Amino acid sequence: MDTYQRLNAHAWDYESRKGNFWTVAATAGQVERAKSGQPDIYLTPGHTIDQSWIRPFLGKRVLLLGSGGGQQAVLLAAAGCQVTDLDISPAQLATDRSCARRYGLEIETIQEDMQDLSCLGDRTFDLIFNPTSTCFVQDVERVYQECARHLVPKGTLMTSATNPAIYLFDERKALKNKLVVKYTIPYSDLHSLGRKRLEKMERENDTFEFSHTVDSLVGGLCRAGFVITGFSTDSSDNEAMDSFLHDCYFAIRAQKL
Repeated sequence: MDTYQRLNAHAWDYESRKGNFWTVAATAGQVERAKSGQPDIYLTPGHTIDQSWIRPFLGKRVLLLGSGGGQQAVLLAAAGCQVTDLDISPAQLATDRSCARRYGLEIETIQEDMQDLSCLGDRTFDLIFNPTSTCFVQDVERVYQECARHLVPKGTLMTSATNPAIYLFDERKALKNKLVVKYTIPYSDLHSLGRKRLEKMERENDTFEFSHTVDSLVGGLCRAGFVITGFSTDSSDNEAMDSFLHDCYFAIRAQKL
């Protein structure tokens, strides 16, 4: 097998062709709303974030991590932000560039793994915006440390984490609204699944995911030098999962000390 990062890049190229929610480009109406200072930005998949979270950063320097697909980068650029978008998927970044050209906007795109931001300058960004995607990296605390290094003093990280408890359940049965506990956590596709299943995932362009621990997802922010200043949760749009967990995704706003 190839490295999971390369496989995830291919998987998200595939998702882009399929029209996954995170790959659908912004509409003209959304762009116009963003130009008026009210961008409809998703940090978790179920609903847009409160405008009070994003308003202080309009016109500022913003880095987006794992956010390709013609959505957040385009809308924040339309709202006047200086946008750099780093994503592992070439297809997702191509959608960003295409959508930006369509609306006469400027964004910088970089293909890279969010665990390594060494291509960027230290203390460069006022805001780092990271919609639900840390579940696709093996070391979430490294991502937090990289974010702290590249934010200006008192800069803000907005990130979304998947509730680790989701990974207890058999995914295929959960999609049929049946919750069957199958795995222990912390979960890792690389270590929790057998070789044949991993080979099938590679053939079918499935993403490779990691649950992390609450200590890594929340405590890791504190260890990286952040203080949490905002928190909300979101459902998953899966009836069984939402009835059992409800808080399936965490939206976290954290300020660098």
